[in-house]
Amino acid sequence: MSIQVTPNLNQVSVVSSVDTGFLAELLSLCQTQSSVVQEPELISLLQAIRDRAAAIVQQSKFPTTRDEEWRFTDLSALKSVNFQVAPSSTPNLTALESLLLPEADCSRLVFVNGVYAPDLSAVALPDNVIVSNLDGLPPTYRSRIENYLAQVPGTQEVFTALNTAAIADVAVVWIPKNIVVEKPIHLLFISTASNTPIISQPRCLVVAESNSSVTLIEDYFNQMTNLEAEESEAEVGEPVYFTNAVTEIWLAENAQVNHTRIERDSPEAFHIGKSAIAQARDSRYTCNAITLGAKLSRHNLEIFQTGEQTQTILNGLTKIAGNQLADTHSTLALNHPYGTSHQQHKCIVGDRAHAVFNGKIFVPKPAQQTDAAQLNRNLLLSPKARVDTKPQLEITADNVKCAHGATVSQLDDEEVFYLQSRGLNATDARNLLVNAFAAEIINQIPIPSLKQTLTKTINL
Repeated sequence: MSIQVTPNLNQVSVVSSVDTGFLAELLSLCQTQSSVVQEPELISLLQAIRDRAAAIVQQSKFPTTRDEEWRFTDLSALKSVNFQVAPSSTPNLTALESLLLPEADCSRLVFVNGVYAPDLSAVALPDNVIVSNLDGLPPTYRSRIENYLAQVPGTQEVFTALNTAAIADVAVVWIPKNIVVEKPIHLLFISTASNTPIISQPRCLVVAESNSSVTLIEDYFNQMTNLEAEESEAEVGEPVYFTNAVTEIWLAENAQVNHTRIERDSPEAFHIGKSAIAQARDSRYTCNAITLGAKLSRHNLEIFQTGEQTQTILNGLTKIAGNQLADTHSTLALNHPYGTSHQQHKCIVGDRAHAVFNGKIFVPKPAQQTDAAQLNRNLLLSPKARVDTKPQLEITADNVKCAHGATVSQLDDEEVFYLQSRGLNATDARNLLVNAFAAEIINQIPIPSLKQTLTKTINL
């Protein structure tokens, strides 16, 4: 059994068999979570979406390393945990201060365990810019949301369907046409894990109408690991939890979205995320995906160009150590002429950590005059560190400019020695070289305070 998603926006098929084990238990557990939506029209819409997704999950099976898409990522550790639905919880704002971005002081939306936390949010944007949860959506937008929510191809992938089957709330960003939002919008998703393993499934929907522009920061974090007292950490240890997140982004004609996604979960957490993007003609989408946390993480990044002259820029950075495993799977479908895409993904891997990169680019016959480039660069900091990389180009158009490649290297001993000869100790010398490797990606993030924080985090 497999779930097959083609790169064509209109061709999605599901070939299924039944899983009655862990996946069925997760589905049953998640369906016990009640929606926070109060509006009858939205309740009816959500229930229909949830029912369709539940049917997909019921006909699916849990992925294993025998499935090509999961060949390097063993999920058996996830299956060994007995999860519970995340309880309602609201940390105080003071505890979150280190996460807040001064650039987004009045454009911050906070979700705790997947549920909107209005007391922690701060939104003071023009009235015609929508930044809210689903229940706060103005009436004029409620009838339109069914055209977007759970509609991007790829939503039938098993973990995405599991998220959809349990939608309780949605972070909604809706930019009307011809509006340029100057302030970045910070979407902060907090997990408040304790000594009981929990599952939460954040959901996000972004609609950028024609000629609009917005900058988004999608941020996943754990409160317990980083913000509570050391005494509490000593009592419960690193929290185990599972975040299964989905974000859909729609760009209309000539819209522009600059999207930064940061995953910095607990070292014992599991994180599986989907970013599904549909780009109309002349739109421009940039993604800066930063992966730092979790014991096991997977980011599925899927872009569908649905019109001519679209531009896609994908920057990725993975920094892991210990026994972490971080998997990035990207799919880019350029289905129309004059599309451009430039992708660069870097991995910094230490100790016994394991990084995976699989990037697919489809250039079918109609996509003439396409310009596509993909590069995966990997830096191993330890003899036990491991990288599996698989850049893929599938081209049937005959008038295109496409290239792809991958490199794996280690720190240059001569460069370290040179820096030491200039007065740096060994650790500072290595940090300088690692930061220089990461800077090419970090410097693409358009938020100065966030760039500074991430640069400090990259240090060994």
